[in-house]
Amino acid sequence: MLTQLRERYEELTATGYQVVVITPSIGSYIEQFEKAFGPYPFPIYGDPKRELYNSLGHQTMQKWKLLAKAGKMLVKGGSKALFPEDEEQKKLVQKAMKTHDVFIQGGTWLFNEKGDTLWNHIDTEPEDTASIDQILSEMERND
Repeated sequence: MLTQLRERYEELTATGYQVVVITPSIGSYIEQFEKAFGPYPFPIYGDPKRELYNSLGHQTMQKWKLLAKAGKMLVKGGSKALFPEDEEQKKLVQKAMKTHDVFIQGGTWLFNEKGDTLWNHIDTEPEDTASIDQILSEMERND
C-alpha cells in the first residue's frame, strides 16, 4: 500500500487532503524502513504501543490464519512471494517478522480539518485494503 500511496501521492494531495501514515513500529525501525524502501513524500509516524490502532478499532488477525496465508504464498511463489529481492529490504522484512506485531491489520481514514471522521476502511486481512481509486472516490464524495 505504501508503494501505491507514493506513486499516486500527487493525485491524492491534489484533492486537498494530506497523506499521513501511522505504523505500529518504533522510530528507529521506521528510519531503517525509509532508508531501505524510501523515500516517501509523506510522513510516517510510529504507534509502537498501538494506542491509536486500538482506539480506532483496528483488528489483530488470528495467527493461524495469517500463517496459513503465508504458507500458501510460499508454496505458490517460493520465498520471493514473501521477501523482496533486495538484500537490505529482505533483512528488514525478516527482522520485522521476528520482532513486530505482523498480525495487526491497518486501515484507511479520512478526517476533516476538525478531526471528524468522514470515512474509514478497517482491514480484516492483508488483501482487504482500500484501493487508491476507492480512497480518491471517497475524497471526492466528501468534498
